[in-house]
Amino acid sequence: MPERIQKILANAGIGSRRSIERWVAAGRITVNGRVAKLGEQLQGRERVCLDGKPLRLTATAHARPQHDFLAYYKAGATRGLSEGNTGRDLPRPRQGRWIDVSPMDINTSGLVVLTTDGDLASKLMQASAVVEREYAVRLLGEPSDVQMQRLQDGIELDDGTAKIAAIEGGGARGSNAWYNMTLSETRHRDLRPALASVGLAVSRVIRIRYHTVTLGELYRGANRPLTPAESRNLYAVAGLEGRRGEQREAKG
Repeated sequence: MPERIQKILANAGIGSRRSIERWVAAGRITVNGRVAKLGEQLQGRERVCLDGKPLRLTATAHARPQHDFLAYYKAGATRGLSEGNTGRDLPRPRQGRWIDVSPMDINTSGLVVLTTDGDLASKLMQASAVVEREYAVRLLGEPSDVQMQRLQDGIELDDGTAKIAAIEGGGARGSNAWYNMTLSETRHRDLRPALASVGLAVSRVIRIRYHTVTLGELYRGANRPLTPAESRNLYAVAGLEGRRGEQREAKG
């Protein structure tokens, strides 16, 4: 049964649907030697290439594929993990490539969630997605009650209103005041602009939770496979219940 090219490539773990649409629009994907069209229907026997390199599409790309899921501790001051370029310290997925469903800014360290399911990644990265992300934030000094209330009421930024859903004291005071802060919107990936807007300086930000996936005892640069419950919860929050494929053990 023919299916759209972006769905087939996303199912195969080649990339998120959004990325695939950009690649098609840019003429980077060819089908049997000709430039692909957005929404094009494939039968499954075509020769599909990305930047001239053939893509390995198995029969499971048309059926329900088996996907992999990974939690990774990203060190600070490094760029987010791009699709297909996640470094040599990660296990190789069974098919496709790793897609970062939880991008964050260059100066934030901590939990990154990866999958080979492009459809799931697209849903989780939509601006309308409501996926809680919790951060451990070290401030240079203690915030006032007024500042904390302003953050929870919502701060107007250039790209819309940033609202911190919850703020809890997390440890030392004075010049090393730690707080746990929770965001429930996907549009804003960086806490710093909102904090700066109320006069707070940040010395460190670590993401410790993405939905029900937690950093736990992972150390920097280490990774672990998601549990079946964690991956099921990601499909549920994305509105894709019942779509979870099998997952394998991924060695750190």
